Amino acid sequence: MDRSSELADFLRSRRARITPERAGLPAGSRARRVPGLRRDEVARLAGMSTEYYTRLEQGRSGRPSVEVVDALSRALRLDPVEREHLDDLLARPGGAPRQSGAAPQRVRPGLHLMLQTLEHVPAFVIGRRTDVLAANRLAREVLTDFDALPATQRNLARYYLLDPAARDKVGDWPRIAAETVAILRLEAGRHPADRRLADLVGELTLRCPEFTTWWNDHKVLRRTHGSKSYVHPEVGELHFAYESLQPPGDPDQTLCVYNVEPGSPTADALRLLASWTADPAPR
Repeated sequence: MDRSSELADFLRSRRARITPERAGLPAGSRARRVPGLRRDEVARLAGMSTEYYTRLEQGRSGRPSVEVVDALSRALRLDPVEREHLDDLLARPGGAPRQSGAAPQRVRPGLHLMLQTLEHVPAFVIGRRTDVLAANRLAREVLTDFDALPATQRNLARYYLLDPAARDKVGDWPRIAAETVAILRLEAGRHPADRRLADLVGELTLRCPEFTTWWNDHKVLRRTHGSKSYVHPEVGELHFAYESLQPPGDPDQTLCVYNVEPGSPTADALRLLASWTADPAPR
């Protein structure tokens, strides 16, 4: 992916969402051809010249100082994840690139054991590009059986955006799907040379009608915590409070655990699912 064009599009999208009134600037008498702030207004808020900001937005200014990036982040009201994404897009072209993501990721035995220990709730490990690296029995039952898919298709974004069953099975599908695209956007900034990620984005562009709109929003998101719901064909609605944790030693892997309220209908439904899908007794 072209880092300069990504930077330009990201900065334009961030200034387009801020009105002069929200930024504390007078509306002025000049007609506005685009929504949001003009370049000169962003420059004024950030304490830099319009010429310098223009070069920065066009990727022609080199690597700016931390102070300049801080001022620009405040002017555009970037949240911490957006600031991280801006840092990725501003990475010095001659600097050491991040890993391209070509090498396959592996889940260490201790994490595999943890997934099996969490036998009463769905849990899985996500890697780069939202690849599903490992999943316990209830995760495969509640979402989809990733283990039954070819290795190249075990991917959460592919499931949410391309599996027709997901649109009916995933509660609030538009929100979850759009958030997943925002996670991929963050990944693209961190790993611009990841060929498999570029291929995934191309496939989603061609096969998911909503993808291009969400991708062009330039929203970025990091997995943390929140709520999700699913509809299971046998036990009905399931409601979860999920937590996403980065295991020590591998920042490109995330452990996702779907917690449930004890004694809730979802907890009862999971007990049923666990009993129906229990592994046979060891021979």
